[in-house]
Amino acid sequence: MAASRITACGQRGAGAMLVFIIVFVAIFVQAVTGFGLALVSMPLLVQVLDIQVASPLVALIGGVAEILLLLHYRADLNLRAVLRLIAASLVGIPIGVLLLQQVEAQVITAVLGLIIIAYALYALFGLRLPQLAHRAWGYGFGFVAGVLGGAYNISGPPVIIYGNCRQWPPAEFKSNLQGFFVVSSYTIIASHALSGNFSPAVWQNFLIALPAILLALFAGFRMDKFLNPERFRRIVLVVLVVLGISLLVA
Repeated sequence: MAASRITACGQRGAGAMLVFIIVFVAIFVQAVTGFGLALVSMPLLVQVLDIQVASPLVALIGGVAEILLLLHYRADLNLRAVLRLIAASLVGIPIGVLLLQQVEAQVITAVLGLIIIAYALYALFGLRLPQLAHRAWGYGFGFVAGVLGGAYNISGPPVIIYGNCRQWPPAEFKSNLQGFFVVSSYTIIASHALSGNFSPAVWQNFLIALPAILLALFAGFRMDKFLNPERFRRIVLVVLVVLGISLLVA
């Protein structure tokens, strides 16, 4: 019996270390590139935790990280550019959270893998998209981002595609993403809270993640000056393709 308790403790310790490492890597990527928190963390965390734990956990992590990221990048924020995205996402987020509760975990994980692969390939090959002259397109992209955010926490891809189509300048692009993510993160947190998704396992893993968030932000802000952002971004996208495939074959 003592041996089984030691084994169980060892497994919990290994799981906690994996959560710490995954969160650190995901936040570091977000700090350097402006995206990647959920895209990196979700496919890895669902290998360690149930998706019903991973999804609200990443929402809490995003709530802490995005505030600090927005403070760092606030100088170039164009709030008018993201208002329509934010408004429509508020409608989509509760729908996404409902899907998380109603659809089987295996189906959700497979769809998550497909979305990650599709976005990573789009970004890797630099597909040319039409310029969207009218801001009203923001409502459609924002709604889709909200649904994906509520279910998977990956609201980023539709917003990134919209920003590309609107030809946001690079500095504004990174800042606008954080502005959208802050509102999105706290709306997702509220939706999970109302749905009763914050189990003890979520809070236990959140406490493990907190020091990883702070360390990764510090490292990311420091390394941002020395890394080639475009090369680093392409490496991340290749890794995302591999992670997406791993979710499909799991």
